[in-house]
Amino acid sequence: MQQKIVLIVSVVVGFVAAILTHSYLKSKVNDLKQKEAALYKKWETIEVMTVNKNLPSGTVLSTSDLAGVAAVKSAVQGKAIETAQHMVLVGRKTTRTLNLGEVIFWTDIEGGRPDAKGLASDIKNKMRAISVNVTGAASVSSMVQPNDHVDVLGTFTFPSQTVQGEMELVTLTIMQDVLVLATGKETAKTRLFSNNYAGGAYNTVTLEVTPREAEMLVFAEQIKGRISLALRNPNDVYYEVTLPRVDFNKIESEIENLNENRQKNIHSKRTIN
Repeated sequence: MQQKIVLIVSVVVGFVAAILTHSYLKSKVNDLKQKEAALYKKWETIEVMTVNKNLPSGTVLSTSDLAGVAAVKSAVQGKAIETAQHMVLVGRKTTRTLNLGEVIFWTDIEGGRPDAKGLASDIKNKMRAISVNVTGAASVSSMVQPNDHVDVLGTFTFPSQTVQGEMELVTLTIMQDVLVLATGKETAKTRLFSNNYAGGAYNTVTLEVTPREAEMLVFAEQIKGRISLALRNPNDVYYEVTLPRVDFNKIESEIENLNENRQKNIHSKRTIN
Protein backbone atom coordinates (compact mmCIF):
# COMPACT_ATOMS: atom_id res chain seq x y z
CA MET A 1 0.00 0.00 0.00
CA GLN A 2 2.77 2.32 0.95
CA GLN A 3 4.51 1.60 -2.34
CA LYS A 4 1.37 2.55 -4.28
CA ILE A 5 1.13 5.84 -2.40
CA VAL A 6 4.77 6.60 -3.15
CA LEU A 7 4.22 5.76 -6.80
CA ILE A 8 1.11 7.95 -7.02
CA VAL A 9 2.92 10.85 -5.33
CA SER A 10 5.86 10.45 -7.70
CA VAL A 11 3.57 10.50 -10.71
CA VAL A 12 1.74 13.59 -9.43
CA VAL A 13 5.00 15.37 -8.65
CA GLY A 14 6.36 14.47 -12.08
CA PHE A 15 3.17 15.68 -13.75
CA VAL A 16 3.28 18.99 -11.87
CA ALA A 17 6.96 19.38 -12.70
CA ALA A 18 6.21 18.72 -16.36
CA ILE A 19 3.44 21.35 -16.33
CA LEU A 20 5.69 23.90 -14.62
CA THR A 21 8.57 23.14 -17.01
CA HIS A 22 6.24 23.48 -20.01
CA SER A 23 4.90 26.78 -18.65
CA TYR A 24 8.43 28.04 -18.01
CA LEU A 25 9.65 27.08 -21.46
CA LYS A 26 6.56 28.60 -23.07
CA SER A 27 7.14 31.89 -21.26
CA LYS A 28 10.79 31.85 -22.36
CA VAL A 29 9.77 31.17 -25.97
CA ASN A 30 7.27 34.07 -25.84
CA ASP A 31 9.94 36.29 -24.31
CA LEU A 32 12.36 35.38 -27.09
CA LYS A 33 9.68 36.01 -29.73
CA GLN A 34 8.99 39.46 -28.26
CA LYS A 35 12.69 40.28 -28.25
CA GLU A 36 13.01 38.99 -31.80
CA ALA A 37 10.05 41.11 -32.91
CA ALA A 38 11.50 44.18 -31.19
CA LEU A 39 14.89 43.57 -32.78
CA TYR A 40 13.31 43.00 -36.18
CA LYS A 41 11.32 46.19 -35.83
CA LYS A 42 14.44 48.13 -34.83
CA TRP A 43 16.50 46.84 -37.75
CA GLU A 44 13.72 46.27 -40.28
CA THR A 45 14.72 47.57 -43.69
CA ILE A 46 12.79 49.18 -46.51
CA GLU A 47 13.74 49.92 -50.11
CA VAL A 48 14.48 53.61 -50.67
CA MET A 49 15.83 55.63 -53.57
CA THR A 50 19.47 56.42 -54.19
CA VAL A 51 21.55 57.72 -57.09
CA ASN A 52 23.77 55.47 -59.18
CA LYS A 53 26.38 58.18 -59.86
CA ASN A 54 27.58 61.47 -58.44
CA LEU A 55 25.12 64.27 -59.28
CA PRO A 56 25.73 68.01 -58.82
CA SER A 57 23.20 70.30 -57.20
CA GLY A 58 20.50 71.43 -59.63
CA THR A 59 20.47 68.16 -61.62
CA VAL A 60 17.11 67.36 -63.22
CA LEU A 61 16.61 63.70 -62.30
CA SER A 62 15.77 60.99 -64.81
CA THR A 63 15.12 57.27 -64.33
CA SER A 64 18.69 56.50 -65.44
CA ASP A 65 20.02 58.44 -62.42
CA LEU A 66 18.05 56.42 -59.88
CA ALA A 67 18.39 53.08 -58.11
CA GLY A 68 17.02 51.33 -55.02
CA VAL A 69 18.86 50.51 -51.80
CA ALA A 70 17.93 48.92 -48.46
CA ALA A 71 17.91 51.22 -45.42
CA VAL A 72 16.88 50.84 -41.77
CA LYS A 73 13.18 51.71 -41.68
CA SER A 74 13.21 53.43 -38.28
CA ALA A 75 16.01 55.76 -39.42
CA VAL A 76 14.62 56.90 -42.77
CA GLN A 77 10.85 56.36 -42.86
CA GLY A 78 9.05 59.58 -43.66
CA LYS A 79 12.32 61.32 -44.57
CA ALA A 80 13.68 59.21 -47.43
CA ILE A 81 11.89 58.58 -50.74
CA GLU A 82 10.76 54.96 -51.02
CA THR A 83 11.13 53.04 -54.27
CA ALA A 84 7.35 52.93 -54.72
CA GLN A 85 7.46 56.73 -55.04
CA HIS A 86 10.31 56.83 -57.57
CA MET A 87 8.25 58.44 -60.34
CA VAL A 88 7.78 61.50 -58.13
CA LEU A 89 11.51 62.16 -58.59
CA VAL A 90 11.61 62.15 -62.38
CA GLY A 91 11.91 65.69 -63.70
CA ARG A 92 12.62 67.19 -60.27
CA LYS A 93 15.81 69.09 -59.38
CA THR A 94 18.27 68.25 -56.64
CA THR A 95 18.96 70.95 -54.06
CA ARG A 96 22.44 69.71 -53.15
CA THR A 97 25.19 67.47 -54.48
CA LEU A 98 24.29 63.78 -54.18
CA ASN A 99 27.02 61.14 -54.15
CA LEU A 100 26.88 57.61 -55.52
CA GLY A 101 24.85 55.32 -53.25
CA GLU A 102 23.55 58.15 -51.04
CA VAL A 103 19.94 57.86 -49.85
CA ILE A 104 17.69 60.56 -51.35
CA PHE A 105 15.69 62.52 -48.75
CA TRP A 106 12.74 64.77 -49.50
CA THR A 107 14.84 67.76 -48.39
CA ASP A 108 17.30 66.96 -51.20
CA ILE A 109 14.62 67.55 -53.86
CA GLU A 110 13.28 70.88 -55.07
CA GLY A 111 9.78 71.37 -53.70
CA GLY A 112 10.25 68.74 -51.00
CA ARG A 113 7.51 66.29 -50.07
CA PRO A 114 4.36 66.85 -52.21
CA ASP A 115 1.94 66.28 -49.33
CA ALA A 116 3.88 68.30 -46.75
CA LYS A 117 2.31 71.60 -45.71
CA GLY A 118 4.04 74.89 -45.11
CA LEU A 119 7.71 75.77 -44.96
CA ALA A 120 8.55 74.13 -41.62
CA SER A 121 8.82 70.63 -43.07
CA ASP A 122 11.50 71.82 -45.53
CA ILE A 123 13.87 73.10 -42.82
CA LYS A 124 16.71 70.71 -42.03
CA ASN A 125 17.28 69.51 -38.48
CA LYS A 126 19.22 71.95 -36.27
CA MET A 127 18.61 74.78 -38.75
CA ARG A 128 16.21 77.74 -38.67
CA ALA A 129 14.34 79.83 -41.24
CA ILE A 130 14.56 83.59 -40.95
CA SER A 131 13.43 86.34 -43.31
CA VAL A 132 15.40 89.47 -44.14
CA ASN A 133 14.27 92.61 -45.92
CA VAL A 134 15.81 93.14 -49.36
CA THR A 135 15.20 95.48 -52.26
CA GLY A 136 15.18 94.40 -55.89
CA ALA A 137 18.79 95.47 -56.40
CA ALA A 138 19.88 93.83 -53.15
CA SER A 139 18.43 90.50 -54.35
CA VAL A 140 20.18 90.58 -57.74
CA SER A 141 17.28 92.38 -59.43
CA SER A 142 14.83 89.95 -57.80
CA MET A 143 16.43 87.05 -59.66
CA VAL A 144 17.29 85.19 -56.45
CA GLN A 145 14.90 82.24 -56.25
CA PRO A 146 14.07 79.47 -53.74
CA ASN A 147 16.83 76.83 -53.53
CA ASP A 148 19.47 79.30 -54.74
CA HIS A 149 22.65 79.76 -52.72
CA VAL A 150 23.80 83.24 -51.75
CA ASP A 151 26.37 85.15 -49.73
CA VAL A 152 24.88 87.65 -47.26
CA LEU A 153 26.49 91.09 -47.05
CA GLY A 154 25.61 93.90 -44.70
CA THR A 155 26.31 97.63 -44.87
CA PHE A 156 26.26 99.47 -41.52
CA THR A 157 27.02 102.86 -40.04
CA PHE A 158 29.69 102.37 -37.38
CA PRO A 159 31.78 104.76 -35.30
CA SER A 160 34.95 105.58 -37.24
CA GLN A 161 38.07 103.68 -36.17
CA THR A 162 40.32 106.51 -37.33
CA VAL A 163 38.41 109.74 -36.58
CA GLN A 164 37.01 110.04 -33.08
CA GLY A 165 33.36 111.13 -32.94
CA GLU A 166 32.78 110.50 -36.65
CA MET A 167 30.60 107.79 -38.25
CA GLU A 168 31.51 105.75 -41.30
CA LEU A 169 29.86 103.27 -43.64
CA VAL A 170 31.26 99.75 -43.45
CA THR A 171 30.36 96.70 -45.56
CA LEU A 172 30.95 93.18 -44.24
CA THR A 173 30.29 89.69 -45.57
CA ILE A 174 28.16 88.17 -42.80
CA MET A 175 27.64 84.64 -44.18
CA GLN A 176 28.68 82.60 -47.20
CA ASP A 177 26.87 79.85 -49.12
CA VAL A 178 23.42 80.20 -47.55
CA LEU A 179 20.37 78.32 -48.87
CA VAL A 180 17.35 80.42 -49.89
CA LEU A 181 14.12 78.79 -48.66
CA ALA A 182 11.65 81.35 -49.97
CA THR A 183 11.34 84.67 -51.78
CA GLY A 184 8.35 86.58 -50.46
CA LYS A 185 5.73 83.86 -49.93
CA GLU A 186 6.99 81.67 -52.76
CA THR A 187 8.84 78.48 -51.82
CA ALA A 188 10.23 75.82 -54.14
CA LYS A 189 7.18 73.72 -53.26
CA THR A 190 4.59 76.37 -54.13
CA ARG A 191 6.38 77.13 -57.39
CA LEU A 192 6.48 73.46 -58.34
CA PHE A 193 2.93 72.48 -57.44
CA SER A 194 1.04 75.73 -58.05
CA ASN A 195 -1.07 75.88 -61.22
CA ASN A 196 -0.97 79.67 -61.36
CA TYR A 197 2.62 80.47 -60.35
CA ALA A 198 3.67 83.73 -61.94
CA GLY A 199 6.76 84.78 -59.97
CA GLY A 200 7.27 88.50 -59.54
CA ALA A 201 8.87 91.01 -57.20
CA TYR A 202 9.31 90.50 -53.47
CA ASN A 203 10.78 92.45 -50.58
CA THR A 204 11.77 89.63 -48.22
CA VAL A 205 13.96 86.56 -48.61
CA THR A 206 13.85 83.62 -46.20
CA LEU A 207 17.18 81.95 -45.49
CA GLU A 208 18.12 78.65 -43.84
CA VAL A 209 20.60 79.46 -41.07
CA THR A 210 21.90 78.17 -37.75
CA PRO A 211 20.48 79.66 -34.51
CA ARG A 212 23.65 81.74 -34.03
CA GLU A 213 23.49 83.06 -37.58
CA ALA A 214 19.83 83.96 -37.02
CA GLU A 215 20.85 86.12 -34.07
CA MET A 216 23.40 87.97 -36.19
CA LEU A 217 20.88 88.66 -38.95
CA VAL A 218 18.27 89.96 -36.53
CA PHE A 219 20.82 92.24 -34.88
CA ALA A 220 22.08 93.46 -38.26
CA GLU A 221 18.59 94.61 -39.21
CA GLN A 222 17.90 96.14 -35.82
CA ILE A 223 20.88 98.47 -36.15
CA LYS A 224 19.46 99.66 -39.47
CA GLY A 225 21.87 97.69 -41.58
CA ARG A 226 21.22 97.19 -45.28
CA ILE A 227 21.30 93.53 -46.28
CA SER A 228 22.43 92.54 -49.78
CA LEU A 229 22.62 89.11 -51.39
CA ALA A 230 25.32 87.90 -53.76
CA LEU A 231 24.06 85.03 -55.93
CA ARG A 232 26.44 82.09 -56.37
CA ASN A 233 26.55 78.86 -58.35
CA PRO A 234 25.09 76.09 -56.15
CA ASN A 235 27.98 73.79 -57.09
CA ASP A 236 30.56 76.35 -55.96
CA VAL A 237 31.44 75.50 -52.37
CA TYR A 238 34.49 77.79 -52.23
CA TYR A 239 34.75 79.65 -48.94
CA GLU A 240 36.71 82.88 -48.57
CA VAL A 241 38.51 82.51 -45.25
CA THR A 242 39.51 86.13 -44.65
CA LEU A 243 37.27 88.94 -45.86
CA PRO A 244 38.04 92.49 -44.63
CA ARG A 245 35.61 95.20 -43.57
CA VAL A 246 35.27 97.60 -46.45
CA ASP A 247 35.10 101.36 -45.95
CA PHE A 248 36.14 104.33 -48.10
CA ASN A 249 39.79 104.06 -47.09
CA LYS A 250 39.82 100.35 -47.95
CA ILE A 251 38.38 100.99 -51.40
CA GLU A 252 40.80 103.85 -52.03
CA SER A 253 43.85 101.80 -51.02
CA GLU A 254 42.85 98.48 -52.59
CA ILE A 255 41.04 99.39 -55.80
CA GLU A 256 44.12 99.21 -58.03
CA ASN A 257 45.17 95.82 -56.64
CA LEU A 258 41.64 94.49 -56.95
CA ASN A 259 41.39 95.48 -60.58
CA GLU A 260 44.86 94.15 -61.36
CA ASN A 261 44.06 90.77 -59.77
CA ARG A 262 40.72 90.66 -61.53
CA GLN A 263 42.30 91.22 -64.93
CA LYS A 264 44.92 88.54 -64.25
CA ASN A 265 42.24 86.02 -63.25
CA ILE A 266 40.01 86.83 -66.22
CA HIS A 267 42.96 86.63 -68.60
CA SER A 268 44.06 83.26 -67.19
CA LYS A 269 40.52 81.88 -67.50
CA ARG A 270 40.24 83.04 -71.10
CA THR A 271 43.65 81.52 -71.88
CA ILE A 272 42.57 78.18 -70.39
CA ASN A 273 39.27 78.25 -72.28
